Amino acid sequence: MTIRVYKPVTNSRRNASVNLHTEVTKKKPEKSLLRPLPKTGGRNCQGKLTVIQQGGGHKRRYRLIDWRRTKDDEPALVVGVEYDPNRSCHLALLKYADGSMRYILAPKNIKVGSNVLSSAKQIDPDVGNCMTLRHIPTGLELHAIEMVPGRGAQLVRSAGMSARLTNKEGRFATLVMPSGEIRQVSLDCRATIGPVGNADHALVKLGKAGRARWLGRRPRTRGMAMSHHQHPHGGGEGRSKGGQIPSNASNTPSKGGRTRLRGKASDERILRRRFSRRYGQLKV
Repeated sequence: MTIRVYKPVTNSRRNASVNLHTEVTKKKPEKSLLRPLPKTGGRNCQGKLTVIQQGGGHKRRYRLIDWRRTKDDEPALVVGVEYDPNRSCHLALLKYADGSMRYILAPKNIKVGSNVLSSAKQIDPDVGNCMTLRHIPTGLELHAIEMVPGRGAQLVRSAGMSARLTNKEGRFATLVMPSGEIRQVSLDCRATIGPVGNADHALVKLGKAGRARWLGRRPRTRGMAMSHHQHPHGGGEGRSKGGQIPSNASNTPSKGGRTRLRGKASDERILRRRFSRRYGQLKV
């Protein structure tokens, strides 16, 4: 993991840095695991703009990732670490004894030539191995965690992230998430040992607007600069909000309001909500 910081030779190089992806060992992706990834440009089926800050971006192809890790008790050889334009972390390409190839998220410090294993039984808690939380020792760092048994990994998938298994009680395991949230997950859910690799991704600075457009991000216009037909903050004389509390374009409070859907089934498994820098400890 190496970050190159540029000198301000030009305006676009000022404050810019790039990830050299020194962990990547394989340049071309596995063709059998690629699928088309059509773009919407932030428009719906009627052609109407529904996501204001989305559009464009470089052409990409989707990599099929093995989120379930159900090929049990068959050792897999890591034949390469690849770059994935669709996510912040890298991918590890696995080759099984029967010749089949699968992608998984590349854990930290995984090397080409190492073996990983997935099993419903207890195996060695080595980096990259996958098993149910019932068989994982407490205190270990985990990633790619299921929320529902058999559904596939949904938690802790970004670069450099990890959750810690702290306790097992009854039918549930207690996890401390990267955000500080403490939640319970079924002991029958699977997780992968170790943190996600490419932790230096958080240190990259784009440096210019063009790099944001390559990622599919459009410019962000302040609501105060719009007309009152377009945004609750718009209109008026000069820079005035008209007494409106901070809101987004759909008039939903944008600071301090709850955005999570009430009554979700997983709510009762949250023991402590995350800690917010602005609002402190959030209530359950």
